Amino acid sequence: MTRFLAVLVAVLFTVPLTPAAAHAEPATLTWSVQPASAAGPDGRRWIELSLDPGQTVTEHLAVRNFSDGEAVFALKAADGYLTDKGRFNMLQSDQTSKDGGTWIDVQDEVKVGANATAVVPFTVTVPKDAAPGDHPAGIAATVTSASGTVAVESRVGFRVMMRATGTIRAEVGVTGLSAAYEQPWNPFSAGTVTVKYTATNKGNVAASGAGAVAVSDLTGLAGRDGRADVAEIFPGDSRTVETRIGGVWALGPMSANVTVTPSVEGGVPMSADVTLWTVPWPQLALIALVVALFFAYRAITRRRRRHLEDLLARARDEGRAEARG
Repeated sequence: MTRFLAVLVAVLFTVPLTPAAAHAEPATLTWSVQPASAAGPDGRRWIELSLDPGQTVTEHLAVRNFSDGEAVFALKAADGYLTDKGRFNMLQSDQTSKDGGTWIDVQDEVKVGANATAVVPFTVTVPKDAAPGDHPAGIAATVTSASGTVAVESRVGFRVMMRATGTIRAEVGVTGLSAAYEQPWNPFSAGTVTVKYTATNKGNVAASGAGAVAVSDLTGLAGRDGRADVAEIFPGDSRTVETRIGGVWALGPMSANVTVTPSVEGGVPMSADVTLWTVPWPQLALIALVVALFFAYRAITRRRRRHLEDLLARARDEGRAEARG
């Protein structure tokens, strides 16, 4: 059971970094990497550090080799980022780190025996001129294998979230706001407003955001509210957010407002507005049809009335003629 749980941990740590690694790595080689103390794994999923500029700390990682043979793993650190789906990843080996990844110093490789664990120390040194806020990075143990003429790098690792002390600012900007109205052809059904915007982390700490959406006509009588929350974004990164709000009747010009409040305490809410035009085509078509039917009925009724009056007048004339004869 212990071996099974350890293998499961290895899989969980592999997926956030490289979803395709399971297909690339040799089937006989399985490993995990996790935060540790000098004595071994300490149960942390990732490392979070709050450090002063110029400060250096020593941390440890544990590489577990679940395979039946000895293996050599390359150890690498790199800047961290979030994918479009919100998963943590770190830069590939052919990309150059410019931020938190450069703060980590770890030995180049480690040899781990069959079914053994190796604990490796590494240091984190914050530059003296480090900007306050979050500087995400990742650290991983990698194996490079050949797939035809292509070298495939498989890696397993964890995130290292480093925050340089100083003034913390949480701000999620709202830009590129757009709104579109979808009207069903059923005149007795309300339409749907699709709201889309770009959320950009303009602060210096990772933050998610609570997004409130309000759609209303100029009178404010037909308003609808919705949610367009923002998943976690690292400083400087952006994410596209989209939501649909149903039950909106087309009442001409309408406004859509989005307000995003950062999840970090003290975060400043940011908002944006956009105007959209809604035309109640199905309802107008129904009204036009009713009006056309009304005038058609009125014309037919008048024509029948005149015809009846003509028949009555003719009958009276014939009656008078017979009476005189």
